Amino acid sequence: MTTRAPAMTDVARLAGVSHQTVSRVLNGHPYVSDHTRLRVQAAITELGYRPNGAARALVTGQSRVIGVVAQNTTLYGPASLLAALEQAAAEAGFVVTIGSVGDLDDQSIAAAVERHLAHRVAGIIAIAPVESAGDALERLPRSIPLVTVDGDPHRSLPLVTVDQVAGAREATQHLLDLGHRTVWHVTGPPNWIDSAGRIEGWRETLLAAGAQVPPLIPADWSASAGFQAGQMLARMPEVTAVFAANDHLALGVLRALHEHGRRVPQDISVVGFDDVPEAGFFIPPLTTVRPDFKAVARMSLDLLLSQIADSGDHRDGLRQTIAPTLIVRNSASAPSI
Repeated sequence: MTTRAPAMTDVARLAGVSHQTVSRVLNGHPYVSDHTRLRVQAAITELGYRPNGAARALVTGQSRVIGVVAQNTTLYGPASLLAALEQAAAEAGFVVTIGSVGDLDDQSIAAAVERHLAHRVAGIIAIAPVESAGDALERLPRSIPLVTVDGDPHRSLPLVTVDQVAGAREATQHLLDLGHRTVWHVTGPPNWIDSAGRIEGWRETLLAAGAQVPPLIPADWSASAGFQAGQMLARMPEVTAVFAANDHLALGVLRALHEHGRRVPQDISVVGFDDVPEAGFFIPPLTTVRPDFKAVARMSLDLLLSQIADSGDHRDGLRQTIAPTLIVRNSASAPSI
């Protein structure tokens, strides 16, 4: 029977400190007392602990590069996450190299990861918001430091994500609290995990309130798709409230309602998701859900650096969910009927 090699958590337990403190000692962090540093070093010696290759590169300064896999897209959410990751990495003394892919499919993700590994990155962060991306990531050796962002919550991969379900619940409940009998939902693409979470939160909230659950209005993430959905909704007199899966969809809905003479919010209330920088300048200013992309980036980096500084298989259970915030503006009010 093979004996498990000592891990950073074993060092922390023996030294009576947190694994973050062990990581700081390994990284030569200046804000560790001499007494604590000696205790950690004694525990390392007693256990015969050796950092894995990625951690050793981190300690010696041989690799301060983090590989990020992301889709080549201008969509606000993924683009904002990428910018936040670059900023968080820079603050931690790391450089980000980006492996852009045209499609988030199994083959493209696998190829991007291989390119990163060939350049000996210290670890990988994958912005993987579609179901197919998880297959390639799950095949990676578990010794490779890896964190997925907005990935599939049903997989065992380390994950940091915006709580899409909670955000959709807040948006839907806000409309119900204003007095609307039900809320119609314009969805994102069916293969996106974000879209599925927002549908789940919307549906759960309506069911919990005993409200009718209308049929979904399928779309993608674009304003043009929102406009098409809005053209249909504008012709339905029973519609008084709409939750759009992102702000660009909401913008398209607002335009369609305006063209059909349906006033917002007097006739139909509209709520979006993402809080794009322009949301406060829509007509009317848009009530929406704001994800904390900076918090997601910082947490993703923290989880990755923890893996880099550790050795062995310690991925299971590494997941964090970041709650979004409802931003109330002028696009939603009590129904007039």
